[in-house]
Amino acid sequence: MIFQYWGATAEEINSSVVGDDLCSNATVVATRSITIGAPPHEVFRWIRQMGFGRAGWYSYDWLDNLGRKSASTIHDEWQSVEAGDKIPSGPISFTAAIVNEPRHFVLELKSQTKTSPRMHFTLAYELRDDPQGTRLVTRMRSHIKIPLGSLFEKIILGPSDGIMLRRQLLNLKKNVTLRN
Repeated sequence: MIFQYWGATAEEINSSVVGDDLCSNATVVATRSITIGAPPHEVFRWIRQMGFGRAGWYSYDWLDNLGRKSASTIHDEWQSVEAGDKIPSGPISFTAAIVNEPRHFVLELKSQTKTSPRMHFTLAYELRDDPQGTRLVTRMRSHIKIPLGSLFEKIILGPSDGIMLRRQLLNLKKNVTLRN
């Protein structure tokens, strides 16, 4: 899968990340990481304000933010996200499943039938101390329980998420570094 482990060390790939238990039956798992030259509390502020109609996703704005440029500064009005809050992403919304400043931020998307989830997706951001500042380790987990769901995950969701998340991490690093 394209960018499945972009920037991640073997230890990061094989270790647990906050929120792994939320989507424990994942059929696709990807770990991407980057080192950012700022302390975790500075990086966390950029992550906390993400969302459509908020700071954007710091990725390919023409695609995931309908052409609106992602924020290039911290906005205090978007810093109040707590666990359970909805994070808009165009026509759908994620739930902020875990918000533990300045270490953990986990987004979750779940489509549920009466008895079980049809689609379950989590994206975790874990901010670890690093001699250079912060080691940002992300983990995407998904499980799609529909006909051809695992094929969709492996051929479309995994690679497209990898491309978008790589761009997001690079832009986060650039924004944080320029502002510190």
